[in-house]
Amino acid sequence: MADNVRRSMPLFSMGIVQKLTGLTARQIRYYEENDLINPERSEGNRRVFSFNDVDRLLDIKSLLDEGVNLAGIRRVLSEKPVEANRPAEAKKAMSDAELMKFLKSELVQAGKFGKASLIQGELSRFFR
Repeated sequence: MADNVRRSMPLFSMGIVQKLTGLTARQIRYYEENDLINPERSEGNRRVFSFNDVDRLLDIKSLLDEGVNLAGIRRVLSEKPVEANRPAEAKKAMSDAELMKFLKSELVQAGKFGKASLIQGELSRFFR
């Protein structure tokens, strides 16, 4: 099972998310009302959170601790990639050619400005 599928799988109840994030249930519901998070619902209409939801809540909490207001949080989170928060059907799969092109560009960029990168050694095995 792919990591992005595992991370988007709803597993945690509200109580567990409260313990993991240090947020209150009211805060979490408020962020949901303001479309900052979108947890799935169980058959009994209870919120069920994924790892991605918990990560997003932790991001919100750290931004609040830095003094960022709700509008600022919305802007910062909208600039982050939301690949993991989209449903699996909406995700665009990379073709093999696109993947190879991306990996090759990463390899070329890794050696720029005389700086070696750990990724450079990992990617070099794909290209001769």
